[in-house]
Amino acid sequence: MNPNIAALAIVEIISAITIGIFILALTYKLVQWVGRKYYKIRDYNLSYSIFTSAIILSVGIMISGIVQPLISSYRLLSRGSDSFALAFEYFITGAVYIAIAYTATVLIGLISTFLYSKLTPIDEFEEIRKNNVGVSLIISSILITLTLLTKDGVMLLIEAIIPYPELPPI
Repeated sequence: MNPNIAALAIVEIISAITIGIFILALTYKLVQWVGRKYYKIRDYNLSYSIFTSAIILSVGIMISGIVQPLISSYRLLSRGSDSFALAFEYFITGAVYIAIAYTATVLIGLISTFLYSKLTPIDEFEEIRKNNVGVSLIISSILITLTLLTKDGVMLLIEAIIPYPELPPI
C-alpha cells in the first residue's frame, strides 16, 4: 500500500464531506432566502422544492468535477514542500477551484432560467409560486441538463490554471 496515496484519499474524503455539507447547506439557505424575498414563497411548496433540489443537484454535479484538478494540483504542489505549506497551498487551491465551480453553477442557473423565461409566454416563477409542478420539472430539467453540458468546459477552465511544468519542445 502506498501511504502517500492513502493519505491523499483520506484527506480527499474528509474534505469532500465537510466542504460538501457546507456548500450544499449554503446553497439551500440561499435558494430558500431568494424564494421568500423575491418570489414570496413562504409555505410548503412542492414545485419550489423540486426547483431547489435541481439547484442543489447542479451544484453537486459541478463541484464533483473539481476532484481531478485538485489531485493534479496536489501532486504538483507536493514536490519539494513541507507538510504545513503543502496543506495550506492545497486548501487555498481547493478554495479557488470551488469558488470557480460554484460561481459557474450560479451563472449557469441564472442565465438558463432567465433565457428560458424570455422564450416562453408564461411567467415560470409565478407558476412555481402557484405550485405548478410541471413547470418546475421543466425548469429543473433544463438547469440540470445545462449543468451537465457545461461541466467539462468549467473543469477545463480550472485545469488551465493548474501550474503544470513547462515541457521542452519536441
